[in-house]
Amino acid sequence: MSGREPHVHRVPRFELECGAVLRDVVQAYRLDGALNEARDNLVIVFHSLTGSADSVGGWWGTLVGPGETVDPGRHAVLCANLLGSCYGTTGPAQADPFPPITSRDQARLVQHLVDALGVRSVALAAGGSLGGMVAMEWAAENPSLARAVVVFAAPAAHTAHAIAWNHVQRAAVEAAGERGLEIARMVGMMTYRTAAEQAARFGRTAEADGRWSVAAYLEHQGRKLRDRFSVESYVALTKAMDAHDVGRNRGGVAAALGRIEGRLIGVGIPGDLLYAPGDVRAWVDAAGAEYREILSPHGHDAFLLDTDQVGEILADALESPEPARPFGTRHVALGTSVAGGGA
Repeated sequence: MSGREPHVHRVPRFELECGAVLRDVVQAYRLDGALNEARDNLVIVFHSLTGSADSVGGWWGTLVGPGETVDPGRHAVLCANLLGSCYGTTGPAQADPFPPITSRDQARLVQHLVDALGVRSVALAAGGSLGGMVAMEWAAENPSLARAVVVFAAPAAHTAHAIAWNHVQRAAVEAAGERGLEIARMVGMMTYRTAAEQAARFGRTAEADGRWSVAAYLEHQGRKLRDRFSVESYVALTKAMDAHDVGRNRGGVAAALGRIEGRLIGVGIPGDLLYAPGDVRAWVDAAGAEYREILSPHGHDAFLLDTDQVGEILADALESPEPARPFGTRHVALGTSVAGGGA
């Protein structure tokens, strides 16, 4: 993280999907760049599981910043720390017991901030993994607000496979506290990357102390998360992911996403062990949206690491002038010249 202090937005009363009410909710955020006179140049960036409001020069690498794809010199770039996190926004540390939250709750809280900024048209909303789920929920809640929405590596509803991985991680936390958080991160890293990447990067190499290099890497990642993140927030956020279902109480996925007036782009990643491309294409086809792929050896984390391909997708989305999506589904895999029609 950059170390810059975020701004704070307060909501006196915030009702959750579960019916619980949070009082004096604090939302930490960054707004880099300036809103134009028409207040239609806002880009909303949603962070993933353990991210923060620090997108410019932070967790999204070289994609967001001066002279980059998402340039604060051209757009006002908004990133809010999600509800339940531990980087300045209300979470388990501020409310004991902390009620169950969902990606829909997180999206609705961000919209309170967008309303406070007086924005009536959003140039782009984008996020990956948990951030993609929140972006999807935000678009479903505000179907006429954005000219383009890009969802990287996220399903319309959390799958049994992904729920199972989260359960294993929470079980580690429950059994071993902060050491459990380290183990949870190691388990998570095994789902974020691919066997091919690990083979190419580590093979059967060992460290000077005799540990396998891949094991030393995982332990390092576990310690890093323990030092910067909250056990309680990790549990709350993984449960929010498990609760994600954009079609809930909206008549299903097609009804929820089909109302979105701007471009809706779903991005799959072949080799993603958490959310297979088929999970993404299913909701893309149901919504009549656009499908893209990132071709990468990294797996799930490609939306954070393969910045050239991600940048192409974001740059194209930022050039969207019309609020209406064309009928049908377009399938585009970066690195190929193939484009096909869909339902």
